Amino acid sequence: MKGVSLLAATGALLTVTMGTIAAVSVQRRVHTPFQGYAGAQVDVVVRPGMAARQVSDLMERAGIVEKSTLLTGWLWWTGRSGAVQAGEYRFRGPHSVVDVAEVVTSGRVRLHPVTITEGSTRWQVAETIADAGFDTYEAALAATARTDLIGALDPLADTLEGYLFPETYLLQRGDNAEDLIVRMVAAFQTIWTPAYQRRATELEMSLRELVTLASLIEAETLAPEERALVSGVFHNRLTRGMLLQTDPTVIYARHLTGREGRTIYQSDLRRESPYNTYVYPGLPIGPIGSPRAASIKAALYPDEVDFLYFVARNDGTHAFSQTLSEHNELVERYQR
Repeated sequence: MKGVSLLAATGALLTVTMGTIAAVSVQRRVHTPFQGYAGAQVDVVVRPGMAARQVSDLMERAGIVEKSTLLTGWLWWTGRSGAVQAGEYRFRGPHSVVDVAEVVTSGRVRLHPVTITEGSTRWQVAETIADAGFDTYEAALAATARTDLIGALDPLADTLEGYLFPETYLLQRGDNAEDLIVRMVAAFQTIWTPAYQRRATELEMSLRELVTLASLIEAETLAPEERALVSGVFHNRLTRGMLLQTDPTVIYARHLTGREGRTIYQSDLRRESPYNTYVYPGLPIGPIGSPRAASIKAALYPDEVDFLYFVARNDGTHAFSQTLSEHNELVERYQR
């Protein structure tokens, strides 16, 4: 009986020893970096609804882990089988199973920068989204008409023109045009502070009027030091009931008819359009693009100047004048 007991004890010890060796081996393998793909990096897309086993198989096929069973087992052992998150992941160089598990369960997805340029019209915004591969142009353009996103601030808005705040946004695969448009309008609402609203009230101007003015400033000058000057000219002309006569509104009005290009013809200056500031006094009926924060601030806080005119010097800056005769001299000097 003692022999039998000794044999059983030896077998149990052997089993424990083998199990310990196996556990140590597994621990070593899950912590050992591996790279089975050629090149410096590889991208994989985890689809929504994929189970841990499917993700592990995907990682093995991509050469990110040596054996899918190791990743599946590690996810199960650490209680994260159900924590895998969908998205696009980029792996550079060797990774251990532990590293891969951490990446796919923490949601460190690959982010794609999409830059909306200052002054972009909503058509240009739609083109940018489509070019980046996050939706079709048609879907993106339709999203720029979601006036419900701005209705509380601008009940007269018929599109989101002017409220698509320009900056660089980071998107992940699976995002679409509406996701980005919602973020752009939210970014604008962050810029439009209660202090700005109080200032607009002091100027006796609505949000829509201020953003429209800011879009004109954005279109007229790229020189930071000129924004408040240009704003001062526009405010002066508005106060006097003068035509603003700003070319970007003519170009925008023409775009609405389907005609492109920046060359302005006499027929454009006579075009019957509520956006044409050569025909109608005051501001156009709405913004003509997406102004940056600095242009919005300039619209709210214009320089107190006597200027009524400005003309491009063709070097990115403008020459300002108080009288029409001075203006005509500057036009002759810089434009003819």
